[in-house]
Amino acid sequence: MSKRSAYVSLILAAAFWGFGNIAQKTVLTHMGPLSATMLRCLIAALVMLPLAVVERNGARSTGWTRSILRVALTFTVAIAIQQTAYVNATVVNASFLVNTATVLTPVVAWVYFGETTRRLGIFAACLTLAGIGLMADGIGGFAALNTGDVACLVSAVFYAFWMVLLGRHARRHGGPFTSAFVQFAIAALLLMPVAPLLEPLTGEMIWQAAPDLAMLGILSTAAAFGLQTYAQRHVPASKAAVLVSGESIFGAIGACLVLLERPPVMACVGAALIFLSIVIVTIEPEDPVAALLQRNAEEE
Repeated sequence: MSKRSAYVSLILAAAFWGFGNIAQKTVLTHMGPLSATMLRCLIAALVMLPLAVVERNGARSTGWTRSILRVALTFTVAIAIQQTAYVNATVVNASFLVNTATVLTPVVAWVYFGETTRRLGIFAACLTLAGIGLMADGIGGFAALNTGDVACLVSAVFYAFWMVLLGRHARRHGGPFTSAFVQFAIAALLLMPVAPLLEPLTGEMIWQAAPDLAMLGILSTAAAFGLQTYAQRHVPASKAAVLVSGESIFGAIGACLVLLERPPVMACVGAALIFLSIVIVTIEPEDPVAALLQRNAEEE
């Protein structure tokens, strides 16, 4: 995969997430958030299983198991908290607040792993945060933050760690389809004994939520997270975070088309800033020295 193809894959993943945000809210009319998360991850694992079987060849590299477990556990916490946040948060607020991971990701990469981000990349991350703020506040999203909004911010922290861990895992071990399958399967398995204890779940609930679960499991989870897992072998976590922040724009487009919402001028300005940050990331040349240092650090 070329770097340009990786950029396109991440933007496509952002589109799947953005358009799937409505399903994350509507699925809660039929079942609890943990049950919805468990089922969407189970569907995603089943979708990825054939690709993982085809991809499997040879022995795993040293440290693969420990690395994928870190990725999968962080992913499970992030996606479960995000889905739970939709109980109280609006679709608009949730899609914007979770994307604060854009700025948190380079911070996590630097503080915990010593990975540096070039000034232009930091500028793009800050520009994205400003755009997210303008979009949310322009639509009135920040007028009254509640517990669901706080949960979105907590989810963003875990997503930031997940993106950094995933990037390091993908570049060192490869096997994107196998990694995606294991990640989804572990999330589903961890939630299977927990969700039924805390939430009612019947066959009728699953049947009524089937369209939303199909959207979430196939597109928003298997396709979107699978594309990100595949692309992050070629794109640093800080850049990937900016590219997938396009979810905010696609979420707003979905709200306009489905919910007939009409964003004000301020929200459009915010969307333009996010789009500009994506352009900056895609045209920024790679620093060969930094890339070499990062590869050496991952090989140690």
